[in-house]
Amino acid sequence: MDETYYISAETLTLERITQSLQEGSQLALSQESRQRIQHCRDYLTDKLAHSDELFYGINTGFGSLCNIQISKEETEALQYKLVQSHACGMGDEAPLPIVRLMLLLKIQSLSYGYSGVRLQLVERLVEFFNRGILPVVYEQGSLGASGDLAPLAHFSLPLIGLGEVYYKGEKQPAAEVLASLGMDPLRLQAKEGLALLNGTQFSGAYTGWCLLEAHRLFALANLCAAVSVDAFDCRLSPFDERLHAIRAHEGQQRVAADIRKWLEGSGLAVRDKYYVQDPYAFRCAPQVHGASWDAIRHTERVFLTEANSVTDNPNIFPDSDAILSGGNFHAQPLALVLDYLAIALAELGSISERRTYQLISGARGLPSFLTAHAGLNSGLMIPQYTAASIASQNKQLCTPASVDSIVSSNGQEDHVSMAANAATKCYRVVQNLERILAIEWMTAAQAMEFRRPSQSSPAIERRLEQYRQIVPVLEEDRVLHEDMVKTVAFLRGAFSFTGLWT
Repeated sequence: MDETYYISAETLTLERITQSLQEGSQLALSQESRQRIQHCRDYLTDKLAHSDELFYGINTGFGSLCNIQISKEETEALQYKLVQSHACGMGDEAPLPIVRLMLLLKIQSLSYGYSGVRLQLVERLVEFFNRGILPVVYEQGSLGASGDLAPLAHFSLPLIGLGEVYYKGEKQPAAEVLASLGMDPLRLQAKEGLALLNGTQFSGAYTGWCLLEAHRLFALANLCAAVSVDAFDCRLSPFDERLHAIRAHEGQQRVAADIRKWLEGSGLAVRDKYYVQDPYAFRCAPQVHGASWDAIRHTERVFLTEANSVTDNPNIFPDSDAILSGGNFHAQPLALVLDYLAIALAELGSISERRTYQLISGARGLPSFLTAHAGLNSGLMIPQYTAASIASQNKQLCTPASVDSIVSSNGQEDHVSMAANAATKCYRVVQNLERILAIEWMTAAQAMEFRRPSQSSPAIERRLEQYRQIVPVLEEDRVLHEDMVKTVAFLRGAFSFTGLWT
């Protein structure tokens, strides 16, 4: 049964965003939102009809052209030309789940009734969402300051019958799709083009998607660490609750508890240990993973504030008779946390690769490269190379974008956030982390075969049994790329965004 989410002043949550990304989910405007939108539009219409005052982007040019007055007769053309001229994106297309999330975030922002758009415009965005009409948006072009201008221009083109969309799995001209559905292109009115292009919904959508994946991959990292701890015959003492109570970081305590839970009932974990201490990649998993969790949680708080905010300009306050030009489109809050999140996730990958390295190193009774016939067989030698390469790429991607700024618009926009670049970099870090963790899982699962007949915990053994139905034990060398791809798919299907094994 399809679920309808009513857009309102109610706080948008990660859970609600997750539901909205599911196939068949639908949106509708609440009566409260409809009234807010209409009330603001009525005020703006009346204001423009009875005042000759200049209001930025409504009856003036844009950026450094803000002092050029636009006549009432040219208002509609101004908004059309704005969308048309700003569609200057380049590079790869934004993934469709990101575009779908852009629709949700833009609708949410416009629904508060401070943007001056017509109800018809927001309803058209809702219709796009519900019908699965997803504009083609390009990754490159936003400075993350006067809104995500270029991406949001491409996002807005189909509303006026321009650009391209994905519809029913095919990329098509927007005009053709609208015509086939009996939908006329919109004729944008005063303020509407500006309300569409100003805003942080491009960088915000990437942030939301990366956060959902971060929850899932964090849980997977903890499971991988637990399996590796047993496979490497590590001690349980580093995960003792008492240790973490005296350094009470939330994330550190959570990771230690997760690993203890995964290893509950493990025969390997409780047997006598020869080694007094374990390498940091195992022993310090609570401290390293935990710090990343705390960064994820901070990013989540900033993102949810942004997702439930109005980020266009100028903003209209009907009840206090004010139209205020400000800077709510500046994406500095997102830029900073996207850089922070990328670093936090890259660290999960960095420590995971080190555990993979230890497992294949021929230590602690495990054969070199986890093959019984080394020399003739290379075993799992080269997957670690791949993990190292990906981990290194993540380090390169973690060079912060938010410390950069390039002056634009003849000096009018003299400090920019580069949030969009931070967003697309973070997206790639997330993808890379998933691959690194899959390699650790594959490696730890192979190492466990050399601990038999000893057993890990019932919870871990069940997961390993499920995995072996997809990827068999490595007895002789084979094309491991196929195993790695299957491992990614297996783990992707196993965890929900909440971190629960489904």
